Amino acid sequence: MHAAEVAQEGGSLDKFREVNVGGTVNIAQAAKNAGVKTFVHLSSVLVYGFNYPDRITEEGPLSGDNNPYCQTKIEAEKALLQLNAPPDFGIIIIRPGDVYGPRSIPWIVRPLLLMRQRLFAYANEGRGVINHVYIDNLIQAIFLAIEKETYGEIFNVTDGQETSWKDYFTRLAEIADLPAPFSLPKDELKLFLQLRYQGQKLFRKPADILPEVVDFMTRPHAYSITKAQSILSYEPTINLEEGMRLTQEWLQKTDLQKFDQ
Repeated sequence: MHAAEVAQEGGSLDKFREVNVGGTVNIAQAAKNAGVKTFVHLSSVLVYGFNYPDRITEEGPLSGDNNPYCQTKIEAEKALLQLNAPPDFGIIIIRPGDVYGPRSIPWIVRPLLLMRQRLFAYANEGRGVINHVYIDNLIQAIFLAIEKETYGEIFNVTDGQETSWKDYFTRLAEIADLPAPFSLPKDELKLFLQLRYQGQKLFRKPADILPEVVDFMTRPHAYSITKAQSILSYEPTINLEEGMRLTQEWLQKTDLQKFDQ
């Protein structure tokens, strides 16, 4: 099971490629040499880029969209599938949606830390769809793919719910007893984050959020999970309401500030 990656919203393509492609291939080759039979790679729905058709399937067009994360996740998938040689060594690729729940940095921890500082906003009135997947649902799909020996296959995995960005982040604020976040036009929000990023660089402070995050938070459509449902018999068991309740229980006993360091 390979999940290591550079998961920032932007940065040096060479750095991303070294880890997300080179590192992934190294691990797969080492696993193959050690006699491992099944190699599960966590890719991402970001292989479709930021502007994709509604209900895009695993056969849909891939797009790097000039983003190093998107581009290198595409490259890693392509390189891995060349190593697929069942029954000796089988590759399974999972493309998770936006993974949330306890310990989720991008969709729980960082948004809440920014909300506490009154620095969090969603773009364009929160239109578009967050393709959330609760961590337990993702794990369920992974085990189903392993049990059914779906070598050489790729699966989109989300909760299968169409939730707006506004709805998601409003719910997140509520479970943390924080004011509802506000909205800014996409271009204004990106400019604000760019200026903040430049200021942090000037004072040699680590960036807490990159301007490219706006692209990640304004994706317009849902991804199809029909393939996972039909081949794996995958049915998400934890919906957003229950996922947020479980996350709230975790938040009540967690110091987010220490967790994000």
